[in-house]
Amino acid sequence: MKILVLNCGSSSIKFQLIETDAEMIESDSDRTIARGGIERIGTNEATLKVVVPPNPARSTTEEILSYQAALNRAVEALKECSAVADISQIEAVGHRVVHGGEHFAASVVIDGKVEEDIQKCAELAPLHNPHNLRGYYVARKLLPQVPQVAVFDTAFHQSVPPRAHIYGLPYSYYRRYHIRRYGFHGTSHRYVALRYRKIFGKAREDVNLITAHLGNGCSITAIQKGQSIDTSMGFTPQEGLVMGTRCGDIDPAALFYIMSKDELTLHDMATLLNKFCGLYGISGESNDMRDLLAASARGGEQARLAIEVFCYRIKKYIGAYSAALGHVDGLVFTGGIGENAPAVRALACEGLGEWGIQIDAARNAAMTGKEGEISSDGSRVRVMVIPTNEELLIARDTFRAVQKGIRDRG
Repeated sequence: MKILVLNCGSSSIKFQLIETDAEMIESDSDRTIARGGIERIGTNEATLKVVVPPNPARSTTEEILSYQAALNRAVEALKECSAVADISQIEAVGHRVVHGGEHFAASVVIDGKVEEDIQKCAELAPLHNPHNLRGYYVARKLLPQVPQVAVFDTAFHQSVPPRAHIYGLPYSYYRRYHIRRYGFHGTSHRYVALRYRKIFGKAREDVNLITAHLGNGCSITAIQKGQSIDTSMGFTPQEGLVMGTRCGDIDPAALFYIMSKDELTLHDMATLLNKFCGLYGISGESNDMRDLLAASARGGEQARLAIEVFCYRIKKYIGAYSAALGHVDGLVFTGGIGENAPAVRALACEGLGEWGIQIDAARNAAMTGKEGEISSDGSRVRVMVIPTNEELLIARDTFRAVQKGIRDRG
């Protein structure tokens, strides 16, 4: 089955065309036919990029003024580079949807009720769900006979028990407003946990993992026997680790204090928390770990401090989740920073020998942008770098949801 995977933002569409079926999933032989993206939708300088492996990328700058025009152009580009001969070859569409609330613990074929529930969750993810839905609307118009599937970032964390997802607030706020820890990056955490088990030939029930997705957004998850039992992001993606421009865990009273001192509105504070905190806020210069590592090497004190705070928070969560799991088999780093910053991995794991975590310096230094083990021979916990592939999991979930729908109907 050829599946178009869509990840839609406010002015961008990322897409992949992936071929998969039951046999390909079983043998891990799914095929990425093409991938690409369109940015700056709504302007006359939109950029379109398409890659058909192993060929180099094709890029153009052109006028693309609407989401519908953008998706039409993406499919056109797939035909131009011979990824598909005709639009009819696309048999299903898988959509990344950030927030499924408590409605969804698995991926589902989108119907009227599912669409309604996604709209309800938009209140919890106003920066994401409306754009995810917009992608669904334009795809449905372009491919009206093709099943559309929603794959939720939050679904994997629906297994987190109440003791870990309920906040210390009056319980009425949970009953009335569903305020609880939801967690995000679930598709990424699920993929690297699956990949870890594949590498070592382990069954779900035999493995406890800590998975760290480190990028501009960061989260860390405790996975027990294949299920998420705790995760660092909370009601929103603000909670947990220090991130590119988000502060992570903080005393909420500090925010009230700042608001009163600087006379900030709620909107001002939301902007501060989303765009000016984290690595950028501490360093005062960048949210990009590559820039900060270079600045620190030149003697930049604030850049060094930002890196140390970032890594210390990761270390604290590794310790906390080791305690929550009781026994840890593996620690996995993924995401842009997790896959490409050996110095960050080393600092985050420094001093964790008592927890059974030891990194081999040479293996760690050599592991950039590829899959492999970085733990020392004497480490009780296997420490791995596994590049994430959320799109592949979205394609697989889409295939399974479509097949389940066919069986249920027939």
